[in-house]
Amino acid sequence: MGRVAKSLTEANLRALAGARSFERGTGYLDAVSGIEVGEVSATATVHGTERYEVELTLDGPRGLAGECDCPYGLEGNFCKHLVALGLSLLARSASLPKQRKTARSRAQTLDGWLSDLSREELLELVRDRVAEDRQFRRRLELRVASSRGDLAWARSRIRELLDIGPFAQYGYVEYAAARAYADQAGQAASAIRELTGSGRAADAITLAGEAIRLLAGAAENVDDSDGRLGQVGSALADAHHDACRAAGPDPEELAHWLVEHALHDDGGFTDIDPLDYEDVLGEQGMTALRRHAVEAWQSNRTGWAEKYLMERLAKAGGDADMVIAVHAADLAPDGSTHLTIARELDAAGRPAEALEWAERGIRDTEYAADLDTALVDYLADRYTQADRLADAVALRRDHFDAYRTLRAYQHLRAAARTADGWPAERERALALLRADAERRPGRHSSSVLVGALLDDNDIDAAWQAATETGAHDHQWLALADHARPSDALDVYLRLAEPLTRQTGNAIYERLVGLLLSMRDCHRRLDTPDEFAAYVTALRTAHRRKRNLMRLMDEHGL
Repeated sequence: MGRVAKSLTEANLRALAGARSFERGTGYLDAVSGIEVGEVSATATVHGTERYEVELTLDGPRGLAGECDCPYGLEGNFCKHLVALGLSLLARSASLPKQRKTARSRAQTLDGWLSDLSREELLELVRDRVAEDRQFRRRLELRVASSRGDLAWARSRIRELLDIGPFAQYGYVEYAAARAYADQAGQAASAIRELTGSGRAADAITLAGEAIRLLAGAAENVDDSDGRLGQVGSALADAHHDACRAAGPDPEELAHWLVEHALHDDGGFTDIDPLDYEDVLGEQGMTALRRHAVEAWQSNRTGWAEKYLMERLAKAGGDADMVIAVHAADLAPDGSTHLTIARELDAAGRPAEALEWAERGIRDTEYAADLDTALVDYLADRYTQADRLADAVALRRDHFDAYRTLRAYQHLRAAARTADGWPAERERALALLRADAERRPGRHSSSVLVGALLDDNDIDAAWQAATETGAHDHQWLALADHARPSDALDVYLRLAEPLTRQTGNAIYERLVGLLLSMRDCHRRLDTPDEFAAYVTALRTAHRRKRNLMRLMDEHGL
């Protein structure tokens, strides 16, 4: 093993981390300390925003890999701290083979020495560690309590592990102490697994339920920005499920607990899914689970947790009618729930009922302006597929009348063209938009009118509307692309003028884009001297804007 790992290369570090993290990692070389080289891995401490512990596996099954307890690393990413350790190891590549060989030799020597110790000598070592390391002592005590079935003592130790008191100031665990608290809380899952392993699975179920409840309460007062408590919650959930598999608890009691947990797990730290317990519940337990879920839903038909659980159970059982009943009990006023039901019926192969629900959603929505546009799209598509073209046009017309948006205009146009009735519909729709724009010139209605005419490629009418009622800058630019050079030049000059009073690279890029368009107009008008004079005046007035001057130089302005 006395060799440089073939996978440890700068190219591999860059590939694993990505260009951004790799470059940032190069700035952390001086922050790496305490490097320890082992036979197959290396560890170190990297000082960033906090102190982070990093481990780089040099010869793992997947080649080069690493772990870091920084927030980015905890998400499974190869972070800048790992890059820094990797580059530090590469800098000492000449001595690395010898260090790895030495590490292997030390490990073999230590293992041999421990093997030669007597029972009393080993006990003395453990006792010394117990006396020095409080956490180590706690872990052993929990294992003892678990193996002997001392439930009361194990319960008290688990409560201590989940108590935020030693880590909290003024009743709250700040970010700096949250990691230590999560590390301690994680020992509760280990203790529960020990109980299961020692033949006390029934007690493990009880303690797991209590631990899950305690963790949820504690989490409200912990800054868990790193998500470590979520990992603890997942470990407790796994320990609970394993204990249930081993103990085979009463299906009725387990079903009731699972439903109660699903309905009241507001923090979501354990993410226990009742459906995952089907292997433990069996047919009797699943029946009880559905019964309890139905009872909870019937007592609170608008509750999110109750609805979600009922929907999942109904879908798992292939009960489309129950899924529909859950949604129908709490219909949204904008028709969106009607659309959900329609799609569920489509999936169940019941298109006629789906259409009825979609049409009901249109009727039940009191104000057309509140209507879910996705429902309109769905129903219009269904009408078109059924060759009910007049109904599709009427639906799109009503929607346009309520919304007066470019999107609604485009959909009306598509439906009316399919029905060969666009000219009349267009005249009516544009009349409404013109009336809106005339009542409120320069407002949103004006831009919708111009946008609709541009979308119809009616450039002359769009120019006239923009001149009379106003338009957005991007619409003026679109109009200028189709205008005579003199008219286009007026647009570019007007749009450029306010930009000259602003700063920022994004502003400069927009201004230079307008200058390039102006230059093109002047060339077409054969007035290059006027453009040169404009640019000279602009440079003189704004010579201190160095980034603008540089950008103009790059474009030959």
